[in-house]
Amino acid sequence: MNGNDNRVGVYRLGSLGVLLALVALWWVASNAGWVSRVFLPTPQATFASLLEGLNLAGGDGNGELLAFTRATVGRMVEGWLLASLFGVLLGAAIGVSPQVRAWVQPTLEFIRPLPASALLPLAISIFGLNPGMVLFVVAFGAMWPVLLATVHGFAAVEPRLSEVARCLQMSRAAYIWKMGLPNAMPDILAGMRLALTIALIVAVVGEMIASQSGLGQAILLAARAFRASDLFAGIVLLGLIGFVSNALLAFAEQRLLRWQRP
Repeated sequence: MNGNDNRVGVYRLGSLGVLLALVALWWVASNAGWVSRVFLPTPQATFASLLEGLNLAGGDGNGELLAFTRATVGRMVEGWLLASLFGVLLGAAIGVSPQVRAWVQPTLEFIRPLPASALLPLAISIFGLNPGMVLFVVAFGAMWPVLLATVHGFAAVEPRLSEVARCLQMSRAAYIWKMGLPNAMPDILAGMRLALTIALIVAVVGEMIASQSGLGQAILLAARAFRASDLFAGIVLLGLIGFVSNALLAFAEQRLLRWQRP
């Protein structure tokens, strides 16, 4: 156990060292003039823009970046929750029946590779340029990892459990709730973690294309105005959002799957 803890500590120190090395390279490249500051601001300028945008500098920061962050995070979470709900429901309905899986699987494999951003023009023509359109595209794009993971989880349920359920004359709903979901939960949670990343990506792309308030729009406007420090501040924020959300979901996954530990 101590050996595992030591290895985890070494990996964490190594990952922190890589991050610090990248920041140091960024600092040298920007301060030494390797790349024009019009395109690559210094870490100091980026950090200052970040504090000002989040209204944390103690001065007269406008706090616009904080409002954009709230909009993007809200859109990401709402789309992810909808994707998780419909992905689990549809995945359970498909995965519980081998016949339905055989009929539907080719169609799922055909639709799955379609990038959600490619559906934005179609969604715009149907819903118009409004927040509901972006939310629909986010939910649609993030649903597929959850759906396919749920189908795989139900398909991998031990066949003897199905025989036991038939012997006990369990209803389909009871089988799904008491046997299917617990066995498919590791796959479902893994799909939900991937879906959260996709939800963030699609939300940002949707904000850029549909001109909706959020970090995507803020980054696009900063790029067009050649405000490099504001642009990089938005990118750093997106990275932090992705890192924190993934860490929180990983922690929840560990707590929910404690029963699997030997």
